Amino acid sequence: MEEKNKSALYVMEGVEQPAPVNPDLHNRIKNNRKKHLPAETYIEGIFNGNRTLLSQAITLVESSLPADQHKAQQIIAACLKQRPNTQTDTENRQQAPFSSIRVGITGVPGVGKSTFIEALGTCLTARGHHLAVLAIDPSSSRSKGSILGDKTRMESLSVDPKAFIRPSPSAGSLGGVARKTRETIILCEAAGFDVIFVETVGVGQSETAVHGMVDFFLLLMLAGAGDELQGIKRGIIEMADAIFINKADGDNLPKAMAARVEYANALHLFPPPAGGWKPVVDTCSARTGSGIDTVWETILSHHETTTRSGAFTERRRGQNLQIFFESLEEGLKQSFFSRKSLAHSLEKMEGAIREGQVNPYTAAQELLDRYLREK
Repeated sequence: MEEKNKSALYVMEGVEQPAPVNPDLHNRIKNNRKKHLPAETYIEGIFNGNRTLLSQAITLVESSLPADQHKAQQIIAACLKQRPNTQTDTENRQQAPFSSIRVGITGVPGVGKSTFIEALGTCLTARGHHLAVLAIDPSSSRSKGSILGDKTRMESLSVDPKAFIRPSPSAGSLGGVARKTRETIILCEAAGFDVIFVETVGVGQSETAVHGMVDFFLLLMLAGAGDELQGIKRGIIEMADAIFINKADGDNLPKAMAARVEYANALHLFPPPAGGWKPVVDTCSARTGSGIDTVWETILSHHETTTRSGAFTERRRGQNLQIFFESLEEGLKQSFFSRKSLAHSLEKMEGAIREGQVNPYTAAQELLDRYLREK
């Protein structure tokens, strides 16, 4: 009877296929995500140089969840209160007699920032320095996502035991930096990194926010792109502590030397910066390594000059005041939009503005008045 039921369309039972995802691994990852460590664990891990806990603490700092923000504030306060000694040796401490130096690196797209950072970073780690690279990638205005590909571009530096690369999305923040870059710098310094690089997204003239959180502002430019004079804009050139013409090698070397002269002459049109430092204009090549040592020597010379004149300390104090006011603005903004009693009114006002029933200025003032009355 069974033989009669079998036909060409009969399918024999096969072997049961395993699940595409290992259930044990899936449950382990799921449990780890739910596991909330106390702030003290992160603080101890940061001070001991634990890269995993440092990365997790930075994620907490970048989170917008109220519970994460509360824990992040505890971690930041502890890092500011007690910063351990840097891990550099005696010779390096003589070269850089300071707890850390923060360097902002910006430039036009295609200037080779990632290649430059890898070349300079490898040079510094070879000297015994511990380097943290905060690489900011532009976020999509639609999906809010980022590629975060800097670790793949810095192949040698990403596996260097003395280097730590943290890519972060700009998440709509202006100025070419991420929303919590300042706090990330504090955590990296507490972890013992004596040199901090902040690589901006490279979108052009808007990258000015990074200047307010670093000690040295480095501007990378290109030669032969037809924008030597067009690239000289007061906003970003005035803030640059040094301008280096990258890709000064091969057939591009004569053009780079000519661009160097043009930028140096243009700087004479601007008033001299405070602190006694005169901005440097020079050439380098991240591909061949030419001029990379000169970049670090320039940074050290700048630190020595500004420390002697008191400009370094004054700049750090100004940055602290800026952090104070920005924290106030962010706290007020979060307080306003998290007020549940205003949610309905906010949605109603949005509809009224779309329909042209009320102008946006009046609507904003009305909601602000209600917010202040509820206080």
